[in-house]
Amino acid sequence: MIRNFLCALPIALAIATVGCPLLSAADASLSWKVIPLAVDANEGIDIADFDGDGKLDICAGRFWYRNPEFRAQPVRSIDDFNGYVESNGDFAYDVNKDGKMDIIAGSFIPSTVHWYENPGKEKLRLGQLWKEHLLVDTKASQNEGQLMADINGDGIPEWLVNSWGKDTPFYVWSLSSTGPDGAPSLSKHVIGERGNGHGMGVGDITGDGHADLLTGNGWYENPGPPYFGKPWRYHKDWTVHGAVPMLVFDVNNDGKNDIIYAAGHEYGLSWWENKGNKDGTVEFEHHEIDKSISQQHALHLADLTGDGKPELITGKRYFAHNGRDAGAKDPIEICYFVIDTQRARFEKHTISKGRIGIGLQIRTADINADGKLDIAVAGKSGTYILLNQGPAPK
Repeated sequence: MIRNFLCALPIALAIATVGCPLLSAADASLSWKVIPLAVDANEGIDIADFDGDGKLDICAGRFWYRNPEFRAQPVRSIDDFNGYVESNGDFAYDVNKDGKMDIIAGSFIPSTVHWYENPGKEKLRLGQLWKEHLLVDTKASQNEGQLMADINGDGIPEWLVNSWGKDTPFYVWSLSSTGPDGAPSLSKHVIGERGNGHGMGVGDITGDGHADLLTGNGWYENPGPPYFGKPWRYHKDWTVHGAVPMLVFDVNNDGKNDIIYAAGHEYGLSWWENKGNKDGTVEFEHHEIDKSISQQHALHLADLTGDGKPELITGKRYFAHNGRDAGAKDPIEICYFVIDTQRARFEKHTISKGRIGIGLQIRTADINADGKLDIAVAGKSGTYILLNQGPAPK
């Protein structure tokens, strides 16, 4: 259950900060160098060393981009449909364990999940397409977004797909070698027969050390070992139209993980305080962070400032429903929030407004090997690298 919490602020301050937990920008502002990669409707992206030269490259939909020149090189063919690219996530992973990074990708409507085999350095140089392999046909076609996360603690990430249908089943898929002739495949685990919805996240809500699963219509409590051999308790504590991912993070430094939530197709960014409960259930209290940005369809935590504490990265997804969402014609933007966990406060810093938005994934890594985390995003506003230049000049 979520209880609302509202702050009383003087009118002038409320207008300036747009919500009580949001502070004005201060000394943590960073400057950024923008590298545009492509302009298309692709919304998935990842970062990895694909050619084995020790430098981090980018994959985004149809192409990969070699560091440092970042010229487009082909990966796969993808169909367009109704203003979208038929792909809603890229995941770099060495599927066949040959030492080369491959790509796993699913889609919105097609129910199949494929992996694309890295052809090796010479064929990459020649610009050959990557061989497509089927991992699984999920038989599910309402696929809102994907995540890969290690749910059972074995060091191998599971593949998760979120459905926008609230009464659809929730599945977790494990990588295995059960395909024809021992080929890589995905094996299904039923978490809940009914209970899904727009929004998904992974994290330990109960504090037992196990990763729980969040959906747009509540969350599933991890039963512990053997994980997929026990029933997962379903808690219908909320009904929202959330981001993918929703984030599990201790915002107020009280030892209990809270939830950071954004409205995927409306305005609003908030955190839900984990109040705990003596009977083992969990109660949440709602706190607003910001209500100025619509369509914050993806959230990401990463230490951009280099102080050892993560910042919250988000932004506006451009034309998520082709202009039918709230605030669709507002300026697109990407931004980050410094999180003060001692006071549970969020300080907004704009990275770009009017030029760069987000898609379905936000990625961070030290792309140019200068010791600072950079950002890579792909969306209908284009595919971009944002190189962290450190503190902005005052």
